[in-house]
Amino acid sequence: MPVLQVPYGEELLFATGLTRPELEPELRFLLAAKLYELGRVSAGQAGKLADMPRLCFLAELGRRGFTVVHLDPDQADVELKGDEPPAGRE
Repeated sequence: MPVLQVPYGEELLFATGLTRPELEPELRFLLAAKLYELGRVSAGQAGKLADMPRLCFLAELGRRGFTVVHLDPDQADVELKGDEPPAGRE
């Protein structure tokens, strides 16, 4: 499996107030969250990247104020009204 290495200095630790063991999982989570928010990966894929189960990842997104559910306007109408999805969409 490919590994991404991101060099960072002590100034990043100072700026974030995190220790080295705290910073790296935080960076993994934030990368996964942004990719999920942009619609580039699924919640399951993002959870794997963040090294968390999918539901824990989604719960953490919500706790941190990220968008958890992505619906287009038609899907949102269906969800709000409780209607059946339009033909061909599930």
